[in-house]
Amino acid sequence: MTRDEIPHLVFFTSRRSGPARRMESLLAHVAREQRGRLRVRRVDADRHARLRQRLEVENVPSLVLVVDRKAVARIDGRANLPQIERLLESHLGERVRA
Repeated sequence: MTRDEIPHLVFFTSRRSGPARRMESLLAHVAREQRGRLRVRRVDADRHARLRQRLEVENVPSLVLVVDRKAVARIDGRANLPQIERLLESHLGERVRA
């Protein structure tokens, strides 16, 4: 799998969002556990309004799974580890344990 083929989990956050700040360590954990299979990208929703609009993100925090440059799944609002694992499993194939 080349770098460009690796799915991206885009984490839309904001300094003003307490729920997003509480998800930071969870997303760092997912990034470590899925290294090589998934790239986790943190995006400041306030500073990247065009990307937020392109991916139709209305809530912060939000997670958007991007595969082949297309948004294929999302979680709007605060998420826990089981929710994230289910999102990834449905699109990455193999059983995901983060």
